[in-house]
Amino acid sequence: MFKHITSIISNLFKQNKGTLPYKRAVGSEGEQIAVKFLKRNGYKILQRNYRCRIGEIDIICFDHGTVVFVEVKTRHGDLYGPPELSVTEAKKRRILRIASHYISKNKIEGIDLRFDVVSIFFSSAEKNPEITHFKYAIARNV
Repeated sequence: MFKHITSIISNLFKQNKGTLPYKRAVGSEGEQIAVKFLKRNGYKILQRNYRCRIGEIDIICFDHGTVVFVEVKTRHGDLYGPPELSVTEAKKRRILRIASHYISKNKIEGIDLRFDVVSIFFSSAEKNPEITHFKYAIARNV
């Protein structure tokens, strides 16, 4: 009996090994969609998932002489409102600090900067997501 239970538990761990938790999987899916969207609109992707000790910026890209830091928010359903509403003031401040770290690390000077949000919303009725790009979504004085 004990061997049987051990085998069942072991199989459960094997099945879950390598799968992303739901939130991370949704976020990753949204980021892939956002990258395709930005590329279709002429953006050059510089980096994805830039991490430092403060946190992470989803996408850093280049748009007509401007370095753009992009936060991607993805939702399946509208239980908690549209995705872009989850970019709180605290999150905005954190993004600005992470961007500052990226700028100093890469010695970026004399170039315009912008902070955008890309909202990816999957409604239950539609197959394709609704993509909304909010340019200048984060003011630099936050």
